[in-house]
Amino acid sequence: LDIYTLWEEEKYEDGIKWKFLEHKGPYFPPEYQTLPDDVKFYYNGKPVKLSLPAEEVALFFAQMMDHEYTTKEVFRNNFFRDWRKEMTLEERQLIMDLNKCDFGELHAMHKQKVEARKNLSKEEKLVNKEANQKIVDEYGCCVLDHHRERIGNFKIEPPGLFRGRGDHPKQGMLKKRIQPEDVIINCSKDSRIPEPPAGHRWKEVRHDNTVTWLASWTENVQGSCKYVMLNANSKLKGEKDWEKYEVARKLKTCVDAIRAQYQEDLKSKQMGTRQRAVALYFIDKLALRAGNEKEEGETADTVGCCSLRVEHITLHDTLDGQKCVVEFDFLGKDCIRYYNKVPVIKRVFKNLKLFMENKQEGDDLFDRLNTQMLNKHLSSLMPGLTAKVFRTYNASITLQQQLKELRNSECLVKLLSYNRANRAVAILCNHQRAPPKTFEQSMANLQAKIDSRKEQLDLAKKELKQAKKEAKGSSDNKLLMSKKAVQRCEEQLLKMEVQATDREENKQIALSTSKLNYLDPRISVAWCKNMEVQLDKIYNKTLRDKFAWAIDMTEHDFVF
Repeated sequence: LDIYTLWEEEKYEDGIKWKFLEHKGPYFPPEYQTLPDDVKFYYNGKPVKLSLPAEEVALFFAQMMDHEYTTKEVFRNNFFRDWRKEMTLEERQLIMDLNKCDFGELHAMHKQKVEARKNLSKEEKLVNKEANQKIVDEYGCCVLDHHRERIGNFKIEPPGLFRGRGDHPKQGMLKKRIQPEDVIINCSKDSRIPEPPAGHRWKEVRHDNTVTWLASWTENVQGSCKYVMLNANSKLKGEKDWEKYEVARKLKTCVDAIRAQYQEDLKSKQMGTRQRAVALYFIDKLALRAGNEKEEGETADTVGCCSLRVEHITLHDTLDGQKCVVEFDFLGKDCIRYYNKVPVIKRVFKNLKLFMENKQEGDDLFDRLNTQMLNKHLSSLMPGLTAKVFRTYNASITLQQQLKELRNSECLVKLLSYNRANRAVAILCNHQRAPPKTFEQSMANLQAKIDSRKEQLDLAKKELKQAKKEAKGSSDNKLLMSKKAVQRCEEQLLKMEVQATDREENKQIALSTSKLNYLDPRISVAWCKNMEVQLDKIYNKTLRDKFAWAIDMTEHDFVF
């Protein structure tokens, strides 16, 4: 089977994902090795030999000491509380204050190991590479319906300290070691069942061919389910991806009717219908996430559109010369702050005022709506339609429109244009990142290069002027060389200036998230073909693998 013909493959009856599945189970990280005798942990200036579980967790903290996380109060408190749970009674009675703990020698040992890894000889690196390849060959493939398929994440994540994104309230908590007893295996009844590591057994073995995961367990920090899945370029994953973008494309044909309907619903006599219409307006115009009810025990106060509270929005009759402005300020997925000031149509503004009447800050803005109700309504308008499809549709259509407007011949400038179009989507979807730590320094280095190149260009122009005087009409070799030197300097200068602009504009925007999840890859493939830009300038190897189906099937005239 060639995976790229997946849309021509025969489909199983509804819900069935495979008929045969065989694999080796997940790969577990190695057990913890105790510290060498000359590396010591100190408490209050005195060396303390920790028990093995406490020592392992102390090392997790020591490994992160170069990171600002370890200076944050939330991180330190969470870590210390979880670390104490791993200590013996004696250790708990002794170690009462994190500020009196000295992890210096553990940290130095970790840094030494990192350096040593960097400085391995070619031969040593090759030995490591071969050992890793052996693991991939054994655990990284499965047989699915008699085809050999790559598995995506077959390694179980080693224990460590939870970081989370943004200012996550659980940062610093201990992610515990996963044992085979925590893992559910999924495979065919008629396959060879994977062997658990010696002395262990699986939590359960299932034969469920309506799901695509091979193994699953629950992680302890957020209580979320983790899965071992097929690789991004596998038939099942590609098929799912392709279907996702096809549903979003289908929305294009009925989006006008849906918009007309929710505009009409804004004046409904039913309060619930009005709330649904306003929520849909936000989801459509601002690409807000719907906001699913959170898992039990999840403490981060993150919200989406349907779970917005009165305190998350402020209404301004006029602001900065614009009328009917809604100011949003809330924590979205992964604790990323969403802050935006948006002018809205009058009817939405009036409704928001109405929804907020006689309510306190902590009250729900949409008290007669939840995500299930919203998605149920959407699926009645178009099969398969959910709030997430709007996000995918609006992201893809934005990219398509932005790229249409940006037509440029220079390859470098083409890439800048593409990144600008991608950035418009990332801003729409609120995909932020913290500026890289080295940002200021690398910009200063680039600026220094630009300045020195400008000096070279001035010099080259003077030399050209001189050569023109001396040549007096004859096509002098020196004149030709001088022209080329000026041209070369100008090209290099442009390249650096474009690079500087691109870096500056992207310092706080994460472009990769939308590429990975929200942008129909066929738009980018078609653009590259039209613009004669190599695809690897836009998609790294992981993305080229993930979207192999799109690369194979897309013609240059594709329109989302």
